[in-house]
This record gives sequence, C-alpha cells and structure tokens, in this order.
Amino acid sequence: MKVKELESRLFEMFPRGDAEDWDHVGLSVGDPEAEVERVFVALDATVEDIRAAHEAGANVLLAHHPVYIKAPEAFVPEAGTYPQASAAIFTAARLGVSVLSFHTNLDRSREARFVIARRLGFDALSSLEYAIDADAAGYGVLMETKRLSLRDLAEHAATEFSVEPRVWGDPEREVSRIAYMGGSLGHFGELARAANADAIICGEAGYHVCQDLALRGVGVILLGHDVSEYPFCAVLADACAEVGVSTDEIVVSRFRRPWWTYMKG
Repeated sequence: MKVKELESRLFEMFPRGDAEDWDHVGLSVGDPEAEVERVFVALDATVEDIRAAHEAGANVLLAHHPVYIKAPEAFVPEAGTYPQASAAIFTAARLGVSVLSFHTNLDRSREARFVIARRLGFDALSSLEYAIDADAAGYGVLMETKRLSLRDLAEHAATEFSVEPRVWGDPEREVSRIAYMGGSLGHFGELARAANADAIICGEAGYHVCQDLALRGVGVILLGHDVSEYPFCAVLADACAEVGVSTDEIVVSRFRRPWWTYMKG
C-alpha cells in the first residue's frame, strides 16, 4: 500500500468534508508514492514524535493533531514564528517520514464517539453537536449512566484517564446525563446545557465558561487537552488495521505529557 492509498482509505472513514475549513488534514509532508512500511500512531506530530516513529522503523506518522494549521514561513530546524511545526516538517523530510493527520474530521466520527463511551463505561446517545440525531456525525458525545454524584463522576474519570482533573460544580450534586468534548470546550458547554446534560467532561475550558456553567447547574470536569484526546490514537490504529495495514506494522505511541505540574515543597 502506498502512502496516498492509505490517506485515501482513511479519508473514506473520516471524510475530509467533516473537517473544519481552517483545519489541515491528510498528508502534510512526505512522498505519496512511497510504500507504507510501518505506521506510528501518535496524538501529535512533533519533532519528538517524528523521531520516535523513525526509531520504531516507521515511515508514516499518523497523528490526530496536524503538524500545523497555518504553514510555517520556513522549513528549517528552528523558525521564529512557528518553531515546532517548522522543525517537525524539516525533521520528517530529512528522515523520510510521511505525516498524515486526521483532526476535526476524526473528532466528528462515530468511532471517536464510541471509544469515549466505552472508556467510561457509559451508554452513548448521540454526538453533542447534534444531540437530536443519534446517527449524525458530530463533535463530542452525549451519554447516560446510573445516577452518581459529581464527585464520584470526577473520581471515575480520574481513574479511567489516569489524571487529577479540575472540577467545577457542587460535588454532591447527582448527575446521570453526561456530555464529553475532547480538547477545548469552546461554545459546546452551551450545547451540553441545551441537551440537558448534568455535567460535561472535556480537555480544557476558560475560567468564566466553567464558572457560568457551574452556576447554572452543569458540572465541568477538566482532564487536560492531551489527556482527553489520547484515546483517539486507538481509533486511528484500529482504522489503519481496517484499511489493510498489518497489525504487526502498527505502533501506538505511549502517552507523553509535554508539561509538568509544580508541587510546592
């Protein structure tokens, strides 16, 4: 299978038309005619990820996040405006690693929806973007579970995602209708509220957004952007196998948090 064939087959699963207009999905760098030897799946497409792919014997890095949204002004080891993206593309080209990304089109997929519901052990009802249409592709997931406290939901999410989340809302308030939004919450908190969600789990959200939701009775559990979307790597790996890449030639990156928390004392 050639790189361009892998890209085409993955677009059949995660249509380009489902991606945002501003997004950059598909092939960013590499030879479309190259034969796929091994695929390295990662959340990001950083220099570190590209080097890890090369060291694993992969000539394709399949990432959720694009290597860039806006193209760097130069493809060099370091560039003043977009240093991460610039260096990543430079490194990928030098090492012969093709980079494919499936971002907002994967976010809207049923596969992304169900991997989250399975992770939490809840029943998926619909996307959050189109809560009244269970079959429509859309961002996030609306779920139901037995009634539990917001505190217990936060503990459950902390266990399943191996993280210490920040939580907004009354810890003893009972919840059962749960929304989930990977990455940034943005305006989807209002959609969760309109869908009668008792709580929303997401990667990150603004202070005032969380404050407003909590005051109106919607608990908010913040996992961290990367933590909330790492399960999508499993979606990409499964998709690779489904379109014909041998499971022996698919390597999934271990989760690496690129930031750390300072603990006084």
